Amino acid sequence: MKRFGAASGAGRWMGMAVLVTVLAACQREPATPAAADKAAPPVIDNSPAAAPAAADPAAGPLKDVIEHDPRYVVGISYPPGLERYPGLADAVRQYGDAARAELMQAVEGLGNDKPSAPYELSLAFQQVLDTPAVVAVAADGGRYTGGAHGEPLVARFVWLPGRNELLTAQKLIPDPAGWGTVGQYVAARLHDAAQQRAVADKLAPPDVEAVLKSADKMIGEGTAADPANFEQFVPILDGAGKIAALRFVFPPYQVGPYSDGTQSADVPAEVLRPLVAPEYTGLFAP
Repeated sequence: MKRFGAASGAGRWMGMAVLVTVLAACQREPATPAAADKAAPPVIDNSPAAAPAAADPAAGPLKDVIEHDPRYVVGISYPPGLERYPGLADAVRQYGDAARAELMQAVEGLGNDKPSAPYELSLAFQQVLDTPAVVAVAADGGRYTGGAHGEPLVARFVWLPGRNELLTAQKLIPDPAGWGTVGQYVAARLHDAAQQRAVADKLAPPDVEAVLKSADKMIGEGTAADPANFEQFVPILDGAGKIAALRFVFPPYQVGPYSDGTQSADVPAEVLRPLVAPEYTGLFAP
């Protein structure tokens, strides 16, 4: 993600609306096949586990946010109809509110000063999966508060209507040893992707070796056996509506430099099913 530009007036906000709509297309994360399209923000708690357990009936429907003054601009878009799942809507709302609060805290820190370029928040929520068994929402965006580029915001929310709960990494695989298995599988996929990028960039063999050594260090740290490293994921369903794989999503800096963007790796059900908690095995393809 590049630093957001510094336009002004109506033209600026037309560009902002476009940015909110198409931001996810600027990531390295590949499209999810068929049933499901398609870490870490430096301050915001990016974990769906932080969402409230009970919905707030007084919160009202989700509404897009468009705000601006000479010091800042905010654009947040929500998918329509998410209120059918009040707990999921609350989790999404909480994330959006927290992102805006972080931006406004930075704006307040300006005092009477005016930034050389307005501070910006662009955040788009997209419902990428909606079945009787599994619902998923992807959040992609960024926040700019000065410097060379903005902070990436990446989150995924998986809701189980039948259980009326958010599915989190901690719930999914409660044994840390299980995340060690997942981490090794993911690390191998990310290593392959880094090698392909190095080859595509036509680097000399010594440079490829140096790039991969650096990449493997970041990948190893970002995929260590800790559920917090795997909180962002989206199910990929088969034709029967069962989870054929989970796509784990990693924001810039977790498993690679900022320039590599958001990365992802798919882990098939055959790897996951023996590891998941018994109450969730029925969601996965045999």
